[in-house]
Amino acid sequence: MILITDGGSTKCDWIAINKNGEQAVEKIRTKGLNPAIIEETKLEKIVKKKKALRKIALEVTHIFFYGAGCGTDKPRQLLKGVLEINFPNALVEVREDTYAAVRSSINTFEEAAVVCILGTGSNCSYFDGKKLHQRVDSLGYTLMDDASGNYYGKQLIRDYYFNKMPDTIRVAFEHKHNLEADFIKYNLYKQGNPSAYLADHAEFMFLNKDSEYIVNIIKQGIRVFSENMILQFKEEIKTVPVHFAGSIAFFAQDEIHEVAKEYGYTVGNFVRRPIDGLVDYHLKNL
Repeated sequence: MILITDGGSTKCDWIAINKNGEQAVEKIRTKGLNPAIIEETKLEKIVKKKKALRKIALEVTHIFFYGAGCGTDKPRQLLKGVLEINFPNALVEVREDTYAAVRSSINTFEEAAVVCILGTGSNCSYFDGKKLHQRVDSLGYTLMDDASGNYYGKQLIRDYYFNKMPDTIRVAFEHKHNLEADFIKYNLYKQGNPSAYLADHAEFMFLNKDSEYIVNIIKQGIRVFSENMILQFKEEIKTVPVHFAGSIAFFAQDEIHEVAKEYGYTVGNFVRRPIDGLVDYHLKNL
């Protein structure tokens, strides 16, 4: 049995495939397992706590884990060790989430493309058909992650406190979220996953897209992301498509198409949940 995992900062989706290429159990979901921001003991606790994973632990022979925070060696090896302990019979491969975006969005295994992630966090890479290329190391939600869920959550909260929201949007935002200053600061500075906390506020945008204010926020974030990330690959985007993976991208397709025209790149595929494309990829490579 193989386990394929799409791991974000907010949540992880796990799919178990048997030797016949069939899904062995129902899709399993756990909390996020970002090893760059979650300490080892908490990572272990999240995995061990899930009964559905414990049930199949000894049957798993291979794990293909694609995750946020797995782009550098130290956190990648940390998570690999946690998985090896919990799945003692499995060969474990941990890759950064960008590979999940590539493998789930490209049309053929050797298609060249610029591939973007807009989910809880954000990233952008060039896949030349064989290798992945990144020209800027991600520094996470505090300094980067433009146009991500946590970016938009931060923008909404800032606009609320700086009184930049239209009154109708302000009232709706108050109804949707606890916006007391102490509550916000507690979640940002005393809880373990502030990126996911901020990203939780981004859903509000897509429930209120009839507002010009909301549409402008979405488009401005995509402009910043385009300038800082996509335009790293100025020459490549002249000849290859730009694919997008992640829930923010999926729900902002109209705005992405509009901004793409401004910046001169061609939008390719949108994948809301990379896990589905990863299953197809690994079934063809069993």
